[in-house]
Amino acid sequence: MAPRRPGGRDALLSPVESPVPPTADPAGLYAALDLGTNSCRMLVAQPRGSQFHVVDSFAKSVQLGAGLEASGRLSRAAIGRTISALQICRRKLESHGVTRMRLVATEACRRARNGAAFLSEAEAETGLRLEVIQPEEEARLAVISCAPLVSTRTEQLLVVDIGGGSTELVWIDLSSVAASERPRAIMRLHTGFAASDDAFPRARVVDWISVPLGVATLRDQFIDVIDDAARFALMSWHFEEQLAGFSPYLAEPNRAGFQIIGTSGTVTTVAASHLGLKRYDRTKVDGLRMTSEQIDRVIRQYLALGPEGRRNDPRIGRDRHTLIMSGAAILQALLRAWPTDRLTVADRGLREGLLYAQMSADGVLEDGPF
Repeated sequence: MAPRRPGGRDALLSPVESPVPPTADPAGLYAALDLGTNSCRMLVAQPRGSQFHVVDSFAKSVQLGAGLEASGRLSRAAIGRTISALQICRRKLESHGVTRMRLVATEACRRARNGAAFLSEAEAETGLRLEVIQPEEEARLAVISCAPLVSTRTEQLLVVDIGGGSTELVWIDLSSVAASERPRAIMRLHTGFAASDDAFPRARVVDWISVPLGVATLRDQFIDVIDDAARFALMSWHFEEQLAGFSPYLAEPNRAGFQIIGTSGTVTTVAASHLGLKRYDRTKVDGLRMTSEQIDRVIRQYLALGPEGRRNDPRIGRDRHTLIMSGAAILQALLRAWPTDRLTVADRGLREGLLYAQMSADGVLEDGPF
């Protein structure tokens, strides 16, 4: 599949729609569920100031897209694993009495020939109705989730969301927004990507792309390559080829005003490995800035370990060891193609974007500093 993008730069995308009642209790609970190609994740949260407080969470590797690249269909085993995870989510939602929620599915359900049938079966089994969102909305929500991590010095921003089945990239121009307003300008994108008046400055989305390659789909395309280093090099080259028409400048800009924020399990795993964390600690990872040299050093360590070493490395974890090299290949390709030598690590993504969008639409978040 070819990468998807709008009809040229400055193309305007429709607003993020949040199907919630027009009035909301600021003390009420919200939920966001993200069913991806590899994982099922959910957050239950309460608005708190300009952000939110997480009350409960759930994350499980369900490998919904296992075998999808070859067959074009979701397998019965993958469907069974996923429905079991969704039943746990339903019980959590019921126990907290959550009424405001958004439950979404992404690339695996977009691509599978039996995706619609699976969602109908999941609803019959669990009572949860999931909606399949399109790549452009997935990209918007990833951007919104990263608003608190945007530096006031940033003039050009790239947000990268490496998923299991696809990778979304959004390039944003903040140069016309006052420095102190830049994080809030990102948050205001929940109402759409159109221009705004001077009273409420909004970031300008210059370009975006959805590459139908994520950690699972890229791995599966090169799974028959036996040599570990050769497979990694081919994956990185192949992903970089997909970015040929997506570049911010013909000439290299001022690196000081350029920021890349990466959000994915790959990025947080690389950060945890860099820090030497044998037990993951979100407070140490979220917001960490890594140089390209530090990222390359971790990737070289992964290659030196080989498949068996990565399987037993506590920094990587058993759920991610088969996916970390395809994710690292994507990450390395991005850093080669874009004009910065630093990456901001975001332990946040689609679920956080869904929560921010719902709460912002309900007016229960303070428009204060992040």
